[in-house]
This record gives sequence, structure tokens and C-alpha cells, in this order.
Amino acid sequence: MKKIIIYTDGGSRGNPGPSAIGVAICNEKEQIIKEYSEYIGKATNNEAEYKAVIFALKKLKLLFGKKKVKELNIEIRSDSELLAKQLQGKYKVLESKIQSLFLEIWNLKIDFGKILFFHISREENKKADALVNQALDKEAKTQKLI
Repeated sequence: MKKIIIYTDGGSRGNPGPSAIGVAICNEKEQIIKEYSEYIGKATNNEAEYKAVIFALKKLKLLFGKKKVKELNIEIRSDSELLAKQLQGKYKVLESKIQSLFLEIWNLKIDFGKILFFHISREENKKADALVNQALDKEAKTQKLI
């Protein structure tokens, strides 16, 4: 089974405030296959973290196709302890907005083979974090031009 490692991050300036997501999809040797950076509007940090995982799973299915993703061994790595522990079933999901995002991920998981969620340090998640800041900086610059 082929292994795919996905680094995800979501960030908000203001919490809630202007928010963005960053996703780096890598092969088993941690070489980047594809990376994404996108502004998502106003959200909390936790909402942005969840939206990054949702975005990553949807993009993965588009990249590999519905049949192939069933054969993949996927690791999703995030520096959000809350997200990782909730998706591992170790923490309860209490907030209503997060509950709906949690359910969306749960429903997306049906289309995939094995998906594991890992909490990693911010130091290990520098690439996804840089992608978040890139999207936020680009949006801030666009706002100043208007």
C-alpha cells in the first residue's frame, strides 16, 4: 500500500478573523507532490485547522481518483493538538461549528483506505504554516489595494 503524508495547517489573524489554510501533500519519502495555500475568509483558528483537513482530503481524491485513494495509507499531520486528538477519538467535540466540520471529515473518510491523524510540533509543520501565512499576506495586500 502506497503511503501519502499530508501536512495541514490553518490560521486566523484575530481568532476569529481573516483566515487561511495550508496543505502540503508528500510521498512516503516526504517529497512534496503538491502544495496549496488558500484564503478562507473569517474563521477561528480551530475552524481553519479543520477546513485545511477537509480541503486536503478533497484535493487528494481529485489528484489520485476515487479508486486509487482506497488503496492509500494516509497520514495527516497537524500542529493542532485539539484537531488531532478529536479525530483520533481521544477528545470530545463540544463546539457546534467544529462538530459539523468533524462530521464532514468523518463522511469524507468513507472514500479512503486507512487514514491516521497525528499531532506534530509547530517546528515539524513549518511548510504548511508558511503556506497559511502566504495566503494571509496575499489577501492583506489585496485588501490594501482596494
